[in-house]
Amino acid sequence: MEVPISSRSRPSPLLPLHDLAVRPMPDGVRGALVQRVSTRHDGPLDVTWLAAGTPGLPLGRIRLRWEPASLSGWNVTVYLGLTTAEVVLGTWPAAPDDWPHLVRPILYEVTGLCAALAFATDALDLSKRLAGV
Repeated sequence: MEVPISSRSRPSPLLPLHDLAVRPMPDGVRGALVQRVSTRHDGPLDVTWLAAGTPGLPLGRIRLRWEPASLSGWNVTVYLGLTTAEVVLGTWPAAPDDWPHLVRPILYEVTGLCAALAFATDALDLSKRLAGV
């Protein structure tokens, strides 16, 4: 089972993060937009590239950024889109090549939390409409 990430327009193609994580991000990208997080601990993490000129993240979306660390490994940062800004969810300096396994728990938890908050917001909006407020 996988946790889908909702989006108004899903970029394509989906790219497996584990295959990309051991190479620098391409020129002209701002990061990788998380599209799918599997519920399995060894399941897929799929992303799409986010172009450098793309405006801020939509509410509830997650962006990954990584670059080679000075001595070894990768400097990894995870961002979350809020209504008016992006916030840093976590950083992993000099993470090993299997860094997607390190960040996977936070990606899974945050996508679940955002889905629950979106559901609760929709339910509250519906309740208000039905009550005529």
